[in-house]
Amino acid sequence: MTGSSDASSAAETSTVQALYRRAKSIIPGGTQLLSKRPEQYAPDQWPAYYREASGCEIVDLDGRRFLDMSIMGVGACLLGYNDPDVTAAVMRRVQSGSFCTLNSPDEVELAQRLLELHPWAEAVRYARTGGEAMAVAVRIARAATDRSIVAYCGYHGWHDWYLAANRSSAGTDSLKDHLLPGLPPRGVPAELAGTALTFRYNRLDELQAIAAKHPGQLAAVVMEPTRSMPPEPGFLEGVREVCDSSGAVLVFDEITAGWRFALGGVHLNYAVEPDVAVFGKSLGNGYAMTAVIGRHQSMDAAQESFISSTYWTEGIGPAAALATIGKMQQIDVPAHVARIGTKFRDGLQQLADGHSVPIQLTGYPAITVVGFDHADALALQTLLTVRMLDREILAGVGFYATLAHDEQHVSGYLAAAAEIMPELAQAAEKGDAAERIGGPVRHSGLTRLN
Repeated sequence: MTGSSDASSAAETSTVQALYRRAKSIIPGGTQLLSKRPEQYAPDQWPAYYREASGCEIVDLDGRRFLDMSIMGVGACLLGYNDPDVTAAVMRRVQSGSFCTLNSPDEVELAQRLLELHPWAEAVRYARTGGEAMAVAVRIARAATDRSIVAYCGYHGWHDWYLAANRSSAGTDSLKDHLLPGLPPRGVPAELAGTALTFRYNRLDELQAIAAKHPGQLAAVVMEPTRSMPPEPGFLEGVREVCDSSGAVLVFDEITAGWRFALGGVHLNYAVEPDVAVFGKSLGNGYAMTAVIGRHQSMDAAQESFISSTYWTEGIGPAAALATIGKMQQIDVPAHVARIGTKFRDGLQQLADGHSVPIQLTGYPAITVVGFDHADALALQTLLTVRMLDREILAGVGFYATLAHDEQHVSGYLAAAAEIMPELAQAAEKGDAAERIGGPVRHSGLTRLN
């Protein structure tokens, strides 16, 4: 068992930990993305910064090499880190000049490629991050309908239109069932209360009730076609019907699911077409690139609303996206990540069952959420992470399978997991996981750092 004094001593001499302590004093929140905060994994022990990344391996600032069996760049690197084909395309663009007064022709080629993969769509706009792309989609929907109210389920970013849901009722957390609970609407105008209304996934009745209560006012219905569970029979069809009858724009957020379950997006697996779809993360395989595609009836509103940004025109993003899509058209990535994810899940579940560890694996194999059905779930998750760090493996609250992962990587993870299962079983039985960590327990949700 690693003692707290040993962990504290290591943290004091670590270049990584020293830099992160400095960061927390000058960068509010420590990092730019909540999901990359070390406190979300193992405070004072998770390696916050990297020197190199390739395939599914990372070298941190202390020179330690880790196998990444966690979130793989928050799901952005579906092909793996530093994919050679994508890197080559990006380097060609950089060497030719990535930005100037004129536009990159790759914008047009990428639009054509996206429309070929999505015959229902007719137009494309670009952004560079998921949150802003969703803001663009909502702006387009509101402009196209000349309405204000948006109904949605799931997580869709940090912008005012989304967090306004928690302005609807004082002291309530309307977003608690939408991936990230406890998101305060501080800084979001109180006047936006009532413009964002939530319904739960697979609860068509809740969406129907919103539409009935606000006739002629619904601008858009925003949702992921699927994320952690399949749609119940008739659910997506029912959502489509609500949009058709109410005149609302149906927006599918494919930022996380897109390309991981099907070439072009998971909605192509279902017989339901949206009016607008948004892609990000995997689209650029680690390079900033997002796309908003849709029918002319909705997308043409982008010409009547001011939607414009300088760095939406840089050339690296489209070059990366074209290379990424080209590779995914040659290799069946969804089948590979499903196979790797299934091997991971089956192996981990078997180990846990053999030691009576109350592990809880949810979601699809390609995006597995790792939790514990236990009162000390957060402490047990942290203990798993810490013990895996000792074995040079990054393991957190989930596993995003990628093309770079193979059976040997999964076998290596499972061999390490087999070594720590007895301790996890003891910690679960005795309720002393927090005492074994050698540091603080991981955070859950948005927590102020200082």
